[in-house]
Amino acid sequence: MPFLEAMGILYLTPNMITMWLIGLLLIYLAVKKQYEPLLLLPIGFGIIIANLPEAGLMKPDTGLIWLFYHFGIEWEVIPPLIFLGLGAMTDFGPMLAQPRLIFLGAGAQVGVYVTFFVAYAFMGFSLKEAASIGIIGGADGPTTIFLASKLAPHLLGAVAVAGYSYMAMVPFIQPPIMRLLTTDAERRIRMKKSRKVTQREKIIFPITATIVIVLLVPASAPLISMFMLGNLFRESGVVGRLSDTAQNALMNIVTIFLGVSIGATMDGDHFLQKQVIYIFLLGLVAFMASTASGVLLAKFMNLFTKNKINPLIGAAGVSAVPMSARVVQKEGSRVDKKNYLLMFAMGPNIAGVIGTVIAAGIFLTMLQ
Repeated sequence: MPFLEAMGILYLTPNMITMWLIGLLLIYLAVKKQYEPLLLLPIGFGIIIANLPEAGLMKPDTGLIWLFYHFGIEWEVIPPLIFLGLGAMTDFGPMLAQPRLIFLGAGAQVGVYVTFFVAYAFMGFSLKEAASIGIIGGADGPTTIFLASKLAPHLLGAVAVAGYSYMAMVPFIQPPIMRLLTTDAERRIRMKKSRKVTQREKIIFPITATIVIVLLVPASAPLISMFMLGNLFRESGVVGRLSDTAQNALMNIVTIFLGVSIGATMDGDHFLQKQVIYIFLLGLVAFMASTASGVLLAKFMNLFTKNKINPLIGAAGVSAVPMSARVVQKEGSRVDKKNYLLMFAMGPNIAGVIGTVIAAGIFLTMLQ
């Protein structure tokens, strides 16, 4: 009978059922452990529905989720819109108050390039695949998705899940590295109070930064321009409705489409391969290397200045905003409860976002 022959249950495969379990695991981590729930929950559900036989949700040209993926990600719409929202949420004040902290955000990108080299030279990935994996070290999900969708779309689901999973695990990954690379005395360093940043500076910065960065790395324009536009909404003080929409309604809408679309790219036949295990391992290497390089750069900078930097804040150079900055505060308070590092850590934390976007732009320029 045609009806019976059309039933999806007849076409179930072990790979599909395995992917259901992976999707359920992500949903469990999102709900029970609250690991990046805004992304892992829709990604987990997207994995499940992508592995329902005969549903056709990812069928090219007609599938519902395929349309989300095609117009939202392949057409480069969703990641820049997320950056618009992120910009509206971001206060560049801590970074502008101490411009030297920008170097820590740049220094933490070392993990991106180290992982890129390891993936290409030793793990058998192509240059484009290695770049898509290396960018995980920047701890910036939208940038990772943006780059992978252009250079290695077949790895999109794996690098996205790896990136967001490790972002959720920042409180577990970073502290051991931070303690290993710093002494008790260094963790006790109290930094001098930052100056107050004026509104004029905050308005001028996103405009100037957009011009300079896009002139130097044109491929970064889609992300950096939307990021700075969102920040200009915030700091201008005259478009509260636009700023509020970018931060809340728009951000929530595009996050739903992003998560479900990413999850739906992970069908069992393509995801269940040894390459995926390598991607998760390399993603961990990227996070660890980025954390270590940020801390070590802060220690190096202290050799040339009397106004010492607490090396812990170097770990915030990864752009997991604001999680890594909170980790810095927690680690600092372990040895000195009155040492408030959070606002200092937000400087390299925000600079790390910009640094990761620039790194992605460099990869696109060289490899696309």
